Amino acid sequence: MAAKEPRVRRDEVRDIAEPRGSVEIDQEECKGCGLCVESCPPKCLELLPELNPYGIHPAHYTGEKCTGCGICFYCCPEPGAITVFRVPPARVATQEVPSAATL
Repeated sequence: MAAKEPRVRRDEVRDIAEPRGSVEIDQEECKGCGLCVESCPPKCLELLPELNPYGIHPAHYTGEKCTGCGICFYCCPEPGAITVFRVPPARVATQEVPSAATL
C-alpha cells in the first residue's frame, strides 16, 4: 500500500507558495472594507492604522509574500482600487530531445 501524503493545513499554504506577484492599491479608491485583507491567502495585505483624507483606514500591501493569485482583486467591491501584477515564471532550461528520425 502506498504511503499517504501528509495533509497541508490551510494556514500553512502561505508559507509554501513562492512569492510571484505584487499588489498595488489606490489609496484614493479603497473604501477600507477589509475584504481583500481577509481573503488574501498569504496574508500580505493589511489595513493601515493611519486615516486617508476620506477618514478611512485603506488597505496596504506589505511588500512581500504575494503569490499573484488575484483573490484580493476579485473580492474588492471598488473597481480599480486593486491591481495585481504577476511575475512571469522563470524559464527552465530544457534539453533538446532527438526525434526518432535522427536516431
